[in-house]
This record gives sequence, C-alpha cells and structure tokens, in this order.
Amino acid sequence: MNYSISDLEQLSGIHSHTIRIWEQRYNALSPMRSQGNTRLYDDKQLRRLLNIVSLNKSGLKISKICSLSDEAIDKLLDQQFSYPTHDEQADYVSQLIRHGLAFDEHSFNHLIDQSIDQLGLSDCYRKIMYPLLVRLGLMWRKDDICPAHEHFLSNIIRQKIFTHINNLPLTRHTGESWLLFLPEDEDHDIGLLFASYMLRMHHHQVIFLGSKVPLDSIKRIFSTLNVGHVLLFMIKSRSESAAQKYIDELSEICSSAEIHLAGNSEVIGKLNNIDHINWFKTLDEFEKTIQYPFLHERNF
Repeated sequence: MNYSISDLEQLSGIHSHTIRIWEQRYNALSPMRSQGNTRLYDDKQLRRLLNIVSLNKSGLKISKICSLSDEAIDKLLDQQFSYPTHDEQADYVSQLIRHGLAFDEHSFNHLIDQSIDQLGLSDCYRKIMYPLLVRLGLMWRKDDICPAHEHFLSNIIRQKIFTHINNLPLTRHTGESWLLFLPEDEDHDIGLLFASYMLRMHHHQVIFLGSKVPLDSIKRIFSTLNVGHVLLFMIKSRSESAAQKYIDELSEICSSAEIHLAGNSEVIGKLNNIDHINWFKTLDEFEKTIQYPFLHERNF
C-alpha cells in the first residue's frame, strides 16, 4: 500500500513539515515519487517512521535514530518495549503467536481457552491478551507479521470476549448507562469490547456502538436517550489539532454526560481543556470507577 505524506502525518502524529525536515537533514525516509513528483511511501517506510517516532519519544536523538539501519532500530525497539511478565505468561504469549503465525486455529483456541479457565477472563486479558496485542503491534512494525496474521489473532480474541459477554446472566441493570464507541477513524475495538464486558459484569447498562462511529450518530443518540457516561478510546496517532478538534466537538455534544477517555497517552496527554474528562490511564482506574458506585448502591 502507498501513502502520501498527509497519510503519514495522520498515522504518526508528526506534522508533514517535520517529516520533510527529517528526510532532508537525516535521510530518515526514502520516498518514491509519483509521475507528478508527489512523495509516496510504502508499508516499510511507514513502519520505519513509526519506529523512529517511538524511539525519539523515549529520549533518543532523532539524528542518532535516523543513522541506524532497520535491524538496529528493531533491536532498540525490543529493549524499549519489552514488558515485565512471569515466565509462564511470556511462554503463553509466545506459543499463541506461534500458533497464530501458522494460522493454527485449533491450537490457538485450546491455549487461549486454557488460560481463560486458569485465570478468568479479566486476568487473562491483563496478563495474556493485552501483552499479546502489544507484541503483535510491535511485530507488525518490524515487518515480522502481515496484516492477515494480526486480523486472524484479533478476531479470535474478539470472539472470546463476545462469548463471555453473551454468557453473562440477564439481570436488572442497577448502574448508570454507558455509551461505548470508537471515533470514525478507529477500528481496533478489543479494548472497548473488554470494557463492555466489565461494565456488564458490574450491572451497568451498556450501549455498545463499536468502531468507526460518526459524531452525527452520537448527536442523535443524545437527542433521544439519557446517557450517564460516555467511554471512547483514541488509539491512533494523529495531529494535535485534529485530536483537539474532535474532543472539543465531542464535549459539546456530550455535555450532559460524564466523558471517559482511554488509549494513546501521547495523543491524550497533549489535549487542552479536558478537566471535565476522566482519563483512564490504567485498567485499575477503570475498574475502580465502575465498581465503587455499584457497591455504594448495594450498601444503601
């Protein structure tokens, strides 16, 4: 797939002007040229840019990063993004990836079901599924997997969460209503699905819209329903101005509800005037928020 420099800006959150400077000063990327002399970038160039941005944000100088080969950058990424975990959990993740790369659905399902049986879905998500998704993202950026592998593994995980949602007993909702969705340019909904499961576990009413929801649709819902809470994820890198514009418009539409936001800290951390928004930085913060109101109601 080919990308324009505007596409790279949207995908990386780095302004086009900065990307051009990195190219000219440090040979960061090697774009192709169209017949009209327009810069074009392929998947390999996109991955390199995303990796450069990640290492630069970790404190390394851009001149140093751009002088490195793709192989050297991969080694640094392995060091930067390794995560602490128990050996057994790391082994589970490695085995799941191995089965996924072979498109071995039977073995993948057996292992993920085993981990859910041992840990429960909540801890399995924390210790197995989420680290697996992080590893998959890193592997894509290193060109170790193709999009088909990521879709194959993600869809199985998605099915597991859906199954557990469907298996929850039907009970009367005692908590407030929560509207869950992703912005129109977002499609990675596994975190949102897990949030839906946790909310239903704690007897909250959930209106789950899923991915790629236009703001006009949110406006229509607020014109007809009484929504107490809004939860969305902003995962993709995007320019500060685009992210700010979206949040400002959403805040105006959802002014009668409490807004909760999770996702990419590099994007959310640069937003202005969001004192009215509850930013979930960890899963623990989310769980405390949805548990305590329910416990309070039961005690009284």
